Amino acid sequence: MSYAVKEIFLTLQGEGVHAGRRAVFMRFTGCNLWSGLEKDRASAVCQFCDTDFVGMDGAGGGRFKTAADLAKAAASVWGNDPELRFIVITGGEPMLQIDEVLIQALHDAGFEIAIESNGTLPVPRSIDWICISPKAGSTTVQRSGDELKLVWPQKGSDWQDMAHWDFANHLVQPMDARGDDAASAANLESAIAFVQANPKWRLSLQTHKILGLA
Repeated sequence: MSYAVKEIFLTLQGEGVHAGRRAVFMRFTGCNLWSGLEKDRASAVCQFCDTDFVGMDGAGGGRFKTAADLAKAAASVWGNDPELRFIVITGGEPMLQIDEVLIQALHDAGFEIAIESNGTLPVPRSIDWICISPKAGSTTVQRSGDELKLVWPQKGSDWQDMAHWDFANHLVQPMDARGDDAASAANLESAIAFVQANPKWRLSLQTHKILGLA
């Protein structure tokens, strides 16, 4: 199969347990919870996405015919000691395209692989770090992994049940209100209050935005 990729770039992981770690981000096009078009946002299952995953026009993006080609592109972006390579596969929803052939190709290229997924599709355990961010109104089938990252607040989120899912880390991340500073501040306050009331959960911030990184 071929792979449709929005962008591949070098940055620091901004969120979650690996925040601050040097990483190649590989963002796939497409999502099963929103088209990515503003005209469809109000009717989408996920209405708060802050990411552009439409098309293949980002830095390093394009259609890759083979897993080997895509792994080679990621390795060229990293550029340094292959023993320390770390890649975050994201989207959109990356599990619409990820397969075992690509996972193996990235491992062969020396990458430790992390994925950020909405959990509506199974994620193979051959991926080294599984981060799931459930969306209210969808069915989360991937209920185990390394990191559960709940964007907050989400009306209708069954977070009480999520607390019993098989994840090593439970994180709450304040929702980005996409330019509404007052709403973003209120969401941060709500997330802090959530963690204070529920100590199993920890606060995750989008530090890449604070630092002005991609």
